[in-house]
Amino acid sequence: MRNLNAVLTLAYRDLLKFVREPVQMIFSFFFPALFVGVLGSSFQQNLGQAAGFNFLTYTFIGVLMQTAFSVTAETMMTLLEDRENDFTQEIFVAPVSRYAIILGKIVGGTLQIIPQFIIVSIVGLITGVPLEIGPLLATSPVLLLVCLLGGGFGIILISLFNNQRGAAQILPLIIFPLFFLGGVFSPVRDLALPLAILSHLDPLRYAVDLGRGLFYSGKPEYNLVVLESPLFNLVVVAGMTVLFILAGTYIFVRSERNK
Repeated sequence: MRNLNAVLTLAYRDLLKFVREPVQMIFSFFFPALFVGVLGSSFQQNLGQAAGFNFLTYTFIGVLMQTAFSVTAETMMTLLEDRENDFTQEIFVAPVSRYAIILGKIVGGTLQIIPQFIIVSIVGLITGVPLEIGPLLATSPVLLLVCLLGGGFGIILISLFNNQRGAAQILPLIIFPLFFLGGVFSPVRDLALPLAILSHLDPLRYAVDLGRGLFYSGKPEYNLVVLESPLFNLVVVAGMTVLFILAGTYIFVRSERNK
């Protein structure tokens, strides 16, 4: 019960901070909508017929997975802000599991995904994405798993930085290449060898492909869109999530103790 209270308290704290910063909220809605409305529409008009599938739908699913991943990864940066305010020292000496603290931060980021999911869906409908309720609901559990993956990836990254300013400068340089190597906007089936290696190391590749595998299941364009079987992607995403959370939490907590 104590660990559950810690999870809920930290999640509520991060959600409240998100709601109280309207500029951050607007930009968090703006970029996913821009990716779907502009990039998706542009790719569909120029490449859709040659590709053999609807790029609007393709981009829409990719952006949903990317948003879940990046928002929770960026939410973990607040731990660096808490470190500078000595808040992490206070919560890490509390009689609760260290993993409950990290999970609370991830849940806080996950709650921020809900309004963004709605906004992106509305933009998708406006721009002509042929959404189907059944396949879209099938991808919803994947979003939760991708949030955990993003949170685990985020805790690994912030373990490498000593302050929020340094992380804010470097994090976009790490996150944005993942979008393109992960196939969020365009296919990554045929890449030059160096890029193909980087793409296979990209956790977002498997998260995006898992979401598309469920959404396109039973559709004629399935083989054109999906890279690996959903089961394979699920195993990889689950394995990476566990590895990132365990390793990242251990490294971060140790760095706090050595302060």
